Amino acid sequence: MTPAEETPEIKTLFAQRFRGFLPVIVDVETGGFNAHTDALLEVAAVTLRMDDDGTLHRDETFACHLDPFEGANIEQSALDFTGIDPSSPDRDAQPEMIALPEIFSSIRKAVKANGCTRAVMVAHNAHFDLGFINAAADRCQIKRNPFHPFSCFDTATLAGLAFGQTVLAKACVAAGMEFSNSQAHSAAYDAEKTADLFCLIVNKWQSMGGWPLPENG
Repeated sequence: MTPAEETPEIKTLFAQRFRGFLPVIVDVETGGFNAHTDALLEVAAVTLRMDDDGTLHRDETFACHLDPFEGANIEQSALDFTGIDPSSPDRDAQPEMIALPEIFSSIRKAVKANGCTRAVMVAHNAHFDLGFINAAADRCQIKRNPFHPFSCFDTATLAGLAFGQTVLAKACVAAGMEFSNSQAHSAAYDAEKTADLFCLIVNKWQSMGGWPLPENG
């Protein structure tokens, strides 16, 4: 961690809320559970915006289908779960080398626009998604990965605390949100639902008086 990350110059309200980090919600669909051997098939990233009163909202969604990297393993059980057909021409898939830099560039622009220093990944069971993104960035030799390499916000944990549910669909229902099982396991849909859930929890915490912290007197 660089000195700049340890003591970031925090200016905007958004940057103040998360120690200079911009939360970016991510969902990936994959060909298995091993980030180093299994294919990354879909990626979606959702940025957030903040009102003047500190309320968070979902902003832009960036999503793409990916071609499996050369030599990638794809488990049939994973395809059965997601419903993805990697050979379908309708996927309009792109190589990782093309798609990931484009998504990363959009995230870096959002980080800068909000006066933050770096993105921090938000995801449901976040270390799974972070592992696949980091592995793909390493494969593509992308040096400017906008995400913190190991810190992340896990909505499974947050939802367990707030609503007593750790499965995304059940957590959304417990939170009073609609959730379509027929649209689930699309990276864009799951990322947007995860973003809405994250915003709801953060905003609820603020409305209950948990933020901003009282000044030390």
